[in-house]
Amino acid sequence: MKKYVGEGALLLNTIIWGATFALIKGALDDSSPMMFVALRFGLAALIMFPFVYKKIFAVNKQTLIAGSILGLFFFFGFATQTIGLNYTTATKSGLITGTFVVIIPILQLIIERRKPRWFNIVSILLVLIGLILLSSKGEHFFDLLDELGSDFNIGDFLTLLCAILFAFQVVYVDMFTKKYDYLPMVFMQLFITGLGGLLFAQIFSAFNLETVRLAFSSNLIFAVLYTSVFASILATVIQLKYQKVVTPTKAGIIYSFEPIMAALFAYFLLSEKISNFGLLGGLFIFIGLLFSEVLEKKNGKS
Repeated sequence: MKKYVGEGALLLNTIIWGATFALIKGALDDSSPMMFVALRFGLAALIMFPFVYKKIFAVNKQTLIAGSILGLFFFFGFATQTIGLNYTTATKSGLITGTFVVIIPILQLIIERRKPRWFNIVSILLVLIGLILLSSKGEHFFDLLDELGSDFNIGDFLTLLCAILFAFQVVYVDMFTKKYDYLPMVFMQLFITGLGGLLFAQIFSAFNLETVRLAFSSNLIFAVLYTSVFASILATVIQLKYQKVVTPTKAGIIYSFEPIMAALFAYFLLSEKISNFGLLGGLFIFIGLLFSEVLEKKNGKS
């Protein structure tokens, strides 16, 4: 039962996270990327602090180091993703971010020396095919061949870096939550990311890489509140609490629903369209998740 509760909780996270792409894309009209990161995670850390301050001050050195490592992956992941959203669409950002699921087993093999099972590999391949189809604008088979790689820009590249960083974070979350209290690590992630956003906003401004920009509007305020309370605090607590009962590969496949949610929210909030291949890609992702679930049951892991 814990396994199913954990998987359901992670699936809820994909819905919460999926909405953030369209909201942040709209908010960047009124804020520079690093200032948005600073506001989002700084507010999240401030809200969470009264609930965890006793544990924070009593935290041991090992938990502090673990939380800091997660915080660095967290910050650089969200920094590259948010900057990338300035140059790409919310739909593509969600799709490319979703590719971190195919990176997880590679990192898991290198870092944890844990080999994925054959059905996990097949599931990931199905998810990868789904993501490729989901990223195509074409309506017919030959359109797919023409579209592959034809619209890859700097925003897409930064988002791909984000996917790699998030894959590292997922693997280390699996390792650390089995050893240390997850709540101090949640706070550490939020605090380091908020502080990193503030510092890098000033660094980028000093080197003329980004102009510090902040104009409070209803869109910006709503995006900051939603991403702080739901996508940062609630979703991170859910991830660190429940991911330990779900394997990293399975967690990655569940997270692969995030680009589908991102595309849906982008369609309804920003009128971004999805192609017939995109719909087919969503089906492949669902089949990949179902395939992994059924095979894991047959192997006595239910």
